[in-house]
Amino acid sequence: MEQPLSAAPAEQAGLRPPAPTGNQRSVPSRSRRVGIKDVAREAGVSLGTVSNVLNRPEIVAESTRSRVLEVIESLGYVRAEGARQLRGLASRVMALLVHDLANPFFTALACGVEQAAREADLGVMVCTGAHRPAEAARHLSLITSHQVRGAVLTSAEGAGRTAAAFRRNAVPYVMADQNAPQPGTCSVGIDDVAGGHAAVRHLLERGHRSLVFVSGPERLQQIRDRRRGALGALTAAGVAASALRELPCAALTVPAGRDAGQRILGLTDRPAAVFCANDLLALGVLQALYEAGLRVPDDIAVVGYDDIEFAASAVVPLTSVRRPASAMGRQAGRLLIEDTDRGTGHTHRHVVLQPELVVRRSTMAAPLR
Repeated sequence: MEQPLSAAPAEQAGLRPPAPTGNQRSVPSRSRRVGIKDVAREAGVSLGTVSNVLNRPEIVAESTRSRVLEVIESLGYVRAEGARQLRGLASRVMALLVHDLANPFFTALACGVEQAAREADLGVMVCTGAHRPAEAARHLSLITSHQVRGAVLTSAEGAGRTAAAFRRNAVPYVMADQNAPQPGTCSVGIDDVAGGHAAVRHLLERGHRSLVFVSGPERLQQIRDRRRGALGALTAAGVAASALRELPCAALTVPAGRDAGQRILGLTDRPAAVFCANDLLALGVLQALYEAGLRVPDDIAVVGYDDIEFAASAVVPLTSVRRPASAMGRQAGRLLIEDTDRGTGHTHRHVVLQPELVVRRSTMAAPLR
């Protein structure tokens, strides 16, 4: 499903423009990158002075140097070392910014982006740790310095700040794993409300009426959507929302899942089934239950989310909601390529992919009634 988007010249709500110093500074148009001439004009100095601040700061008076550096930071200027040499290669490389390739979901997404790039005879620069502001800034500097064609950004905490910095430097980008349309750019997401609904509906159909949702950081829209879908399944089945208890986790990792499993074991009223916000959490829960001697799913059923490669090979094969990570990466890569090809007449749009429940032994050891 695709939703056309209209271009929006204003910054997205919640993103702060550069702070003024003295008279209000005018930020250069997003149709071009911030250049050294913009810095010189805003700082009221010559091009040579800016060059000296960048290359020989020791010869510039401290007050002048401080003023120039302040303007560089406020305008988001990034040096383009090597741009002349790399300009011929520039249009043949795209970038991908992901959180952590240790998470198999992002590895699959990266494979999809790489497939789209290969189809267009492009290369991919992969940058990790993009959720940390310092890393995101370093990646932006690298990308602009190398005249990269554009970037696929994965949506998470800090993604809004990263996207704003890319816009200021006129670097085209596409948001991946983004569940809402984004003005002025393309995005690809997955219907996580439908995914959460499918997971809990499956457990209800198995006769379970005491459930736990092992969730992740509340700041993530994906977690909120999966919860909303889970509660919607309860409502549709005429089951009270109180049938679903929530155990939040600070991270979406196996250790966090093991900790959640220990908390489940400590509950006086142990649930009949557990729905985990991702497969890494579910694998950790399975480990804790297995070590405690509980049988899955006879004593407690478990559903994960993402359907990563390891879900099917767990000690008890894991029922999971499959999110098509590779397809999402491939679609995001193709949208970026189309957006940066001036001959295509590109229109920004939001693409929504559908999840799929994959049923395995962690919920289905006994035959269906």
